[in-house]
Amino acid sequence: MKTPELTTLCYLEKDGQYLMLHRVKKEKDINKDKFIGVGGHFLYGESPDECLCREVLEETGLTLRSFRARGIVTFVYGEDVVEYMHLYTADTWQGEMHECDEGELVWIPKERVSELPIWEGDKVFFQLLKEDVPFFSLKLVYTKDDRLTEVMLNGQPVQPTI
Repeated sequence: MKTPELTTLCYLEKDGQYLMLHRVKKEKDINKDKFIGVGGHFLYGESPDECLCREVLEETGLTLRSFRARGIVTFVYGEDVVEYMHLYTADTWQGEMHECDEGELVWIPKERVSELPIWEGDKVFFQLLKEDVPFFSLKLVYTKDDRLTEVMLNGQPVQPTI
């Protein structure tokens, strides 16, 4: 049995925009050509907050000063991938942003995010973020051809066409 992956994902917010990572630099990347937040895999013994801060610093050069845990996203992809993603937003940081070796960092107006090549299920959590829903649990199940087949919000089924 394969061990689930533990990750963080963060959307830095500024002036009605999210900082997004356009994943274009790695050839073998489940997120290839998609826009996602910044974050990554836990190191052994790290808390979600420690992982978040380390990953944001590594990928952007920015040190988070204020962030908020928004939810847990269970991401299931085919038969091989199960990822428990700790979702955050951040609104205060310091430092100078640098280039990321995983893709291009770009500020995107929040209202344009759904027009980008993103995971279909991400539209669900972006709506929850927009509505300022308190901490939530979201499960997103995909086929190997990136088709969203199941959405569960706080243990209840939701139509995947949100």
